[in-house]
Amino acid sequence: MKDLAELYETARQTLRPMKLKQYGEAGQVACALETVNGTVFTGICIDLPCSLGFCAEQAAMAEMLKAGETQIAQIIAVGEDGRVFPPCGRCREFMAQISEHNRNTLAAVTGDRAVPLKELLPYPWEQEDV
Repeated sequence: MKDLAELYETARQTLRPMKLKQYGEAGQVACALETVNGTVFTGICIDLPCSLGFCAEQAAMAEMLKAGETQIAQIIAVGEDGRVFPPCGRCREFMAQISEHNRNTLAAVTGDRAVPLKELLPYPWEQEDV
């Protein structure tokens, strides 16, 4: 598995901040994820008016799924100022629903600390014993 600093740098190099039509933006947050097979996928966020768009993590997961993989070993999202963003609630649930294994995904919460997704999402909605 790659060092978190290496994955951070991959995400940072993926940043492509740009203005879009009528208040829209894209690329101000980028994500890099590594699958259990060692493949790295990246994505950028898209923020459009009227709450349309998606997170960088979702874009990276879409690339992963397009390649036929589902299990994430680790994931990191970075803003244009270099700050690490832990995955939002929607992204946490998104990862958990793609594969049961992803509850063990190491999600970066700072530039040098990652925790298992199950610590960030302790009570998934489909869990029978909740």
